[in-house]
Amino acid sequence: MNFPQIRLESQYAKIQLNRTPAALNIEQKQADVSIQQPKPDLHIETTPSRLTIDQTEAWADMDLKSMFRRTREEADKGRSDVMAGIARRAQEGMDLMKIEQGGNPIPQHSKVNSQKPLKEFNIGWIPSHFSVKTSYEPSKVNIDWKVNKPMIDVQTNKPTIDYTPGKVDVELVQKESLKVDFANLKHVGINYEQEI
Repeated sequence: MNFPQIRLESQYAKIQLNRTPAALNIEQKQADVSIQQPKPDLHIETTPSRLTIDQTEAWADMDLKSMFRRTREEADKGRSDVMAGIARRAQEGMDLMKIEQGGNPIPQHSKVNSQKPLKEFNIGWIPSHFSVKTSYEPSKVNIDWKVNKPMIDVQTNKPTIDYTPGKVDVELVQKESLKVDFANLKHVGINYEQEI
């Protein structure tokens, strides 16, 4: 027995998506930096050291004296000897003036005046201790400086941005379809029959 049939054959639509991704390119240039460092200002002032050596007394101990010193010493010695001679003669006069009080001053004076003192001799070319005078002034150093700050100049560069937006292309690859087919389908009417 043949049953009536309705056959449906359908086909879905197919779409295709073509996607182009977005592109972002960023380039950042380095900043332009200029640094200048001035040298510090430095001023050094030095007072030289001073060493003074005075050998005058050492030379004098070795009897190597200057003309001026020798003249002064001889003048002082002469003055001292004259004063000693005056004192000695005044004392002898006083002794002679008191001759009546006893004693024998004339032979005593003769004995004292006839005897010369013994000469003493020592090594004369060795100076005495600490006869060389030294004086030392150390040097002085004055340092004056001034630090100069660095000069920094910075210039920033803006980034270069290149942007390509993405896109999506939609394409219909296959259209939808619906097929309707009838089998064993009859239309029966009054005194009428038709196969569809």
